[in-house]
Amino acid sequence: MDIESNEKSRPPAGAKMEDEEPSGLEDKEAGEVLETGLTKDGMMLHPQPTADPLDPLNWSSFRKHSILGIVMWMYFLFTYITTTTVPSFPQIQTKLDISASQVNWTVAIPALGLAVGPLFWSSFADIYGRRIIFILGTIVGMVATIGAAVAKSYSGYMAARFFQGFGVSPGATVGMAIVGDLFFEYQRGQKLGFWVLAIDTGLLVGPIIGGFMDLVSQEWIDWLTAILFGALLIVEILFLPETLYPRNQMLSRMPLAIESGGTTDFDALEKTGRTLNNAADVDLKRTKKLFFINIRPVPGMRHPKPWDSVMRFLQTLRFPVVVIAVLIYCFAWYWWILSIITEIPYAYIQYRPQIQGLLFIGLLLGTLFSELFCSGRLSDWLILRLTKRNKGVRVAEMRLWLAYPAALISAIGLIVWGISIDKHYHWIVGQIAFFLFAAGIQMGNTVISSYIVDCYPLQSMSVITFYSVFLNLSAFIDPFFIGPWVARDGYTWSFAAQGIITFFVSVPAIAALHYYGAAIRAWSGEPGWVNPEYDVEV
Repeated sequence: MDIESNEKSRPPAGAKMEDEEPSGLEDKEAGEVLETGLTKDGMMLHPQPTADPLDPLNWSSFRKHSILGIVMWMYFLFTYITTTTVPSFPQIQTKLDISASQVNWTVAIPALGLAVGPLFWSSFADIYGRRIIFILGTIVGMVATIGAAVAKSYSGYMAARFFQGFGVSPGATVGMAIVGDLFFEYQRGQKLGFWVLAIDTGLLVGPIIGGFMDLVSQEWIDWLTAILFGALLIVEILFLPETLYPRNQMLSRMPLAIESGGTTDFDALEKTGRTLNNAADVDLKRTKKLFFINIRPVPGMRHPKPWDSVMRFLQTLRFPVVVIAVLIYCFAWYWWILSIITEIPYAYIQYRPQIQGLLFIGLLLGTLFSELFCSGRLSDWLILRLTKRNKGVRVAEMRLWLAYPAALISAIGLIVWGISIDKHYHWIVGQIAFFLFAAGIQMGNTVISSYIVDCYPLQSMSVITFYSVFLNLSAFIDPFFIGPWVARDGYTWSFAAQGIITFFVSVPAIAALHYYGAAIRAWSGEPGWVNPEYDVEV
């Protein structure tokens, strides 16, 4: 049966009609979304743009992509801090007088900070705005990195590593929220693909740079990271405006603008028959009109409580499609990337740290190839084609088609790499395996993150928080067991088992979501909250 046509007349959450006629602006109660029939090339625009020049959706393409670049820089450091120290494992082990297992844990502990951080920062970003949280997180990350560079004890070093992860963690949830503030839903696959590219590139570029910085000293790996944080802080202060926008409030007070060719067409405003304000007449501080360093709640919306990010994380467990998609990807697929990263120094022990760093190039090339040819842009194109075939109904499960080949090539890469180490094959075999594995990881990451946001776009902050917590928990757990597993069973059998799990667990689970996801979402109902930009003050 064609899963895209197996829909009821009123699509559930995550399904959107693309051929509806314009219906005008409907007044809704606080907490509900103001919907219109504003269309672009037959597509319902989400979020709905206003005619307000301060609306981030109306900013120039250059400004939007400059901000996206800042978000990607933060998200690059998100994983860069975790892996850039890998080539210096022998020096860290000697300096701190610790075992091989303990040095592996130095990769795990920042991942714990990355997992905990979103539960702390997310609500504050919905209260005080994205800009101030990015700045504060960068300061925490920079200070913690300096602490890691000067640490003399294992406990001090591990504490610094935790706060490195905690500080940079807004790059995940708050960074994704900024992407959602700037771009329309139909652009989401490509932009989230860039966002995912940043985290995967940081994971893989870190060891390459760390290997060469190790020529200076192990400490200078951290000093360079601190410099990167400092440069990011300057760029954030100077060039990152507030993007949290009181959209529902402004939709009720401003004309609606039609987006065309990546910019907003102010000459094509919807005629609603209502008395609407000029942007200059709306007495509401927003985005670029807020204080330079804003320490007050962003006006024009109802804010969550500081602890709501934790409560909503727990409430997200009620929505099975998010839980299944995230847990399967994190614990049957993604976490094997830490298996490879932490084992490279031991699998290629005959090479100097600089050469070991260069061995990450296969992973990097696979990631870049996947993003350029197989991830975000291809995902968006596929969605458009399937929507037209499905009589204008866009279903979130359409995103999942690319997950099948992604899981397959990741599994092949894992199996081939394990065999290549035990059989002492030429290093190029391992590079090909890395390329395949990383290409699959990048595709899978883009597909899963886009899918859960498509399922619940009005709760995007909460679902990405859920995703980020478990993604980093998986990265935290893996280094604790991979060393003993490889020591007991060898590279062939341990990595073959990982490949088998990736394919034979992930694919059936994704297929079940593909077929039953829409019905499950209809059964589980809608969340009882929305992002603050869609929630007006009462």
